[in-house]
Amino acid sequence: MQLNERSNHLLWEITMNPHLKSEDLENKYNLNRRQLKYSFNQINDWLEFRNLPKIERTTQGMFVIDPVLVSTLYKKEHQPQDMTIPSEKERTNIIILMLLTKEGELSLFHFTDELDVSKNTVLNDLKKAQSIVAEYELEINYTRQSGYRVEGKEFFIRKLLLNTIYKMLDLHLGKQKIEQFSEVDIQEMEAINERIKRIEYNLNLQFTDEKITSMPYILYFTLRRIQQGNHIDPFYIQLEELQDTKECKATEEILFDYHDIPMQERLFITLHLLTSNVYWSEDLTEKTIPDLQQSLRDMLLQFEKRSCIYLKDKEQLLNKLLLHMKPAYYRIKYKLTGFYDIQQTVSEEFKELHHIVKQSTNPLEKLVGELIPESEITYLTMLIGGWLTKQGDSIQQKVKALIVCPKGVSFSRLLLTELKDLFPEFIFLDSLSVRDFQDYSLDFDIVFSPVYLETEKNLFIVADVLSKEEKNRLRKHVLAEVHGYHIQGLDMEQMMEIIEKHAKIGSKQALKKDLQAYMNPEFPDKEMSSEATPHLHEFLHKRTIQLHSHAETWEEAVKESAKPLLENGSIEWSYVEALLQQHTEDPYIVIGPGIAIPHASPEEGVNDVSMSLLQLPKGVSYANNTIHVIVVIAALDKYQHLKALRQLMKLSNNNEDIESIMTSNKVQDVQSVIQKYSIETEKSE
Repeated sequence: MQLNERSNHLLWEITMNPHLKSEDLENKYNLNRRQLKYSFNQINDWLEFRNLPKIERTTQGMFVIDPVLVSTLYKKEHQPQDMTIPSEKERTNIIILMLLTKEGELSLFHFTDELDVSKNTVLNDLKKAQSIVAEYELEINYTRQSGYRVEGKEFFIRKLLLNTIYKMLDLHLGKQKIEQFSEVDIQEMEAINERIKRIEYNLNLQFTDEKITSMPYILYFTLRRIQQGNHIDPFYIQLEELQDTKECKATEEILFDYHDIPMQERLFITLHLLTSNVYWSEDLTEKTIPDLQQSLRDMLLQFEKRSCIYLKDKEQLLNKLLLHMKPAYYRIKYKLTGFYDIQQTVSEEFKELHHIVKQSTNPLEKLVGELIPESEITYLTMLIGGWLTKQGDSIQQKVKALIVCPKGVSFSRLLLTELKDLFPEFIFLDSLSVRDFQDYSLDFDIVFSPVYLETEKNLFIVADVLSKEEKNRLRKHVLAEVHGYHIQGLDMEQMMEIIEKHAKIGSKQALKKDLQAYMNPEFPDKEMSSEATPHLHEFLHKRTIQLHSHAETWEEAVKESAKPLLENGSIEWSYVEALLQQHTEDPYIVIGPGIAIPHASPEEGVNDVSMSLLQLPKGVSYANNTIHVIVVIAALDKYQHLKALRQLMKLSNNNEDIESIMTSNKVQDVQSVIQKYSIETEKSE
C-alpha cells in the first residue's frame, strides 16, 4: 500500500508541525473539509497497515500524534522507499537522474521496473523529460545498442545534472531517493564528505547547509561521468581566471588520489566550489575579483539615491553582500544560475524594494559583463530588505511616484530629471507610457502626467516643460495633497522653538535658512546652473546644421547627421554605433511630426556636450514615420543640455516652425527659427 502525493505532504506537514489545525491545512493546500477527511482516512489506513499509531483529531480541529509515530517514521534506519507514489513531476526528475548517473544501457523495462508504473506512463514521462532537457540544448535519444541516453555538450549535461540533484534533494526523503535510483557507493560518498569538511577548514569558511547536503552528490556524479569518459570541452572555462584561486588548490586536495583527470575537469570542480554559497568566511579581501567590492559600493550608492534612504553600518552590509556576490559572480559569468534560482518569490512588502534594487545593479552588470538574473536580484533584495528592517527603515514609508508620458522616452526623461530635482524626497519608481501604466503592478502613491489618466491615486497634471514659477506652485500643491498641509501656513518661528526643545542646534540662522529653502524652494542652485547652460541656438549653428541632405536608410541618415560632431571631436565613432544600436525602430525618439532626436549614454563616446541638425527634404522612413529633421544629441551629464532640450521640445510642438525647418533653403532661416525659441524661453524664465 502506498500514499498518494497529497496524503504524503499532509502526513509530513502534520508530524513536523503538530500544532497545526485542520483549518490551517485546508487553507495551505486549498482543500475542503471532505477532501481533508478523505486524505486522513487514507493516512490512517496506511499507518495501520504498517502497525503504526494512528493520528487522531479533536472536535476543535487539533491533531493528536503519538511521539512513537514521529520517531519511527523519520529515524534514519527506517526510511521506507515505498512511502509515496511518485508524482509525474517526480518521476520525470528520477528518469533524468537515472539517464545522467546510471552505468550501462537503460531500456523502457528499467524505468517501468524502478518506478513501478506502466509502459505508457513511462513513455509519457519520457516526453516530459525530453522537454526539460531541451531547455539545456540537449536531447534524449534511443538506440537498441545503447538504450536511452542524454546527448549534447557535456557542459550543458553537467548543468542539467546539478539542477536535477537540487530538485531531488527538495523532495521528502530526497537523499534516499537519489541513492536508490543512482546506485551510489555509500563508502565513496562518505570519503568525499570528509574531503569537503577539510576544504571548509583550509578555506576558512563554512558552506550553507544546502550546499553541504548537495556538494557530495555533485562531486560524486561529476567524477563518475569523468571516469565514464564524458569530458567538458576546454573552451568553456577560462584557465587564467580560476587557477590562482584558493578553490583551485582545494580541488587538487579533493582529487589528490584521482589520476588522469583533465585540466578542464579540475577547473569545472573549482568552478563549482567558487559558485557554492557560504554561511560565513574569514577572508573577504581575496583579490580574485578585484573590482567586486567597489562595484557593490557603487550599487549601494545608486540604491541610496533612488530610494532616498541612507544605509547605516554600510561596511557590515557590504560584507554580507560580498559573501553572496563572490559565488554569484562566477554563477552569472558562466551562466550557471538556473539551478540556484531562489524558489520563493519576493514578498508583497519587498516588491517596490526589489524594483529599486534591480534598477541599481548596473555597476555589477558592468563588472560581470552580463545582466544580473532575477534570482540573484531577489537574493540581493532579501539582504538589503532585511538590513532596512533592522535599521527601522522601509520603502513603504516613502512617497512613491510615477511619471506617465505619451510622447516618448525623451519627454519622459526630461520630466523625470526635473521632477526628481523638485521632489528629492520622493522615490520615482518608473517613467512609463500610457499603455505600460495600465498594466503596472507595483504599488505607488502619486502620478505625474501631461495627460489625464484613469487612476484612483493622486494624479498631478504637469506641463511638458515647467517654468520656475510652475515648479514652485507644483511643489506646494503636491505637498499639500500628499502631507495634508500648506507650506505657506507653517510658522517658521514656532517650528524653530519645537526643534530647540528636542535638539541641540549648531547654527540657528543656518538651520532656519535651510528649512525655509526646503519649505519654499526657489531652486537657486539648479536655476543658476540652468542659466549658465547653453541655449539651443548655441548648439545648432552654421557648423552643426546640414541642409538638402539625402539618405536611403535610417542608418545612413544617422551617420550623416553625426558628421559635424565627429569632425569637431565632440563625439567618437563608438557613439554613432551606439545610436544605431539603441534606436533600431524605436518610436520614442520621434518627438513630433517628422522630427527625431537619436541619443545614447555619455559613456558611449561623448567628449563634449553638443547637438547637430540634419535636414532631409525627401525624408527617410523610420518606425512607421517619415523623418525630415534629425537632431543628434550628445549629453555629458543630465544638466548641461537640458535648457536646449526644453527649447527643442517646445519647437517640436509647433508644426508651422517644424515645416519651416523642413523646407528652408538657407541655414540662416533655420537659425532664425531656433533663435526664436531660445529668446522666448529666456524671457519665460
